[in-house]
Amino acid sequence: MRNVTSIASFKAAVLLAATLGAGAASAAGTVHYGLEAQYAPFEFKSASGELQGLDVDIGNAVCAELKMKCEWTESSFDGIIPALQARKFDVINSAMNVTEKRRQIIDFTNIIYKVPTQLVAKAGIGLMPTPESLKGKNIGVLQGSTQETYAKAKWANNGVTVTTYQDQNQIYTDLKSGRIDGTLVLSAAGQSGFLSKPDGAGYAFAGGPVNDDAILGSGIAFGVRRDDGALKERLNKAIAKLQANGTVKTLARKYLGDIDVSPK
Repeated sequence: MRNVTSIASFKAAVLLAATLGAGAASAAGTVHYGLEAQYAPFEFKSASGELQGLDVDIGNAVCAELKMKCEWTESSFDGIIPALQARKFDVINSAMNVTEKRRQIIDFTNIIYKVPTQLVAKAGIGLMPTPESLKGKNIGVLQGSTQETYAKAKWANNGVTVTTYQDQNQIYTDLKSGRIDGTLVLSAAGQSGFLSKPDGAGYAFAGGPVNDDAILGSGIAFGVRRDDGALKERLNKAIAKLQANGTVKTLARKYLGDIDVSPK
């Protein structure tokens, strides 16, 4: 009887692994997220060290919908895809925009929400997010971000210095101190992480949103490994339900205000 039970348990484990996907099999009943936790309002830490932000709340809502536990692992943003591939976690949940370049390496769920990219600089100096306006200037970007890719592709060869950082908060520090002239960032991150804070006094968005879906992406989604199709399907079902019942919009309004985040 003991052997029969063991075989049955083994078969059940195999079935569960097939259902959840190869990566999730290592932690049955758990969605293991990876994130870079220094990008308010999408992901950041409270004074007590608790993870907070739009992506954290959406991740928790997905876990609740799937009746699974959430687990979180921190990573630098530029190392987050290699960490996913190394199976340090199973889902990238870190305000990652979907691009064709990234699709060549990993897979993505359906788009969850979309936020525009904008330039932040000193108010009133007339800078615009164009190579002509930024010639001779130094623009800070988060390493591994689509904003870095865009700035290097569109500006770096036109007399603009593009400086990369592993931490968006350090970009704001250098902007305030005058070491750089601006930063290209998701608008909500620029507003919440800098412009709405005392250090952001005298700074503003320079020009309108920068539009380039080919480089900046078509929207933010969860990243998964290519061999985790079953996990991706389960995540997509949960995301669709949270979009349909208004949860995503409610959470977005909590952190982003009246920005329209619906995928176009």
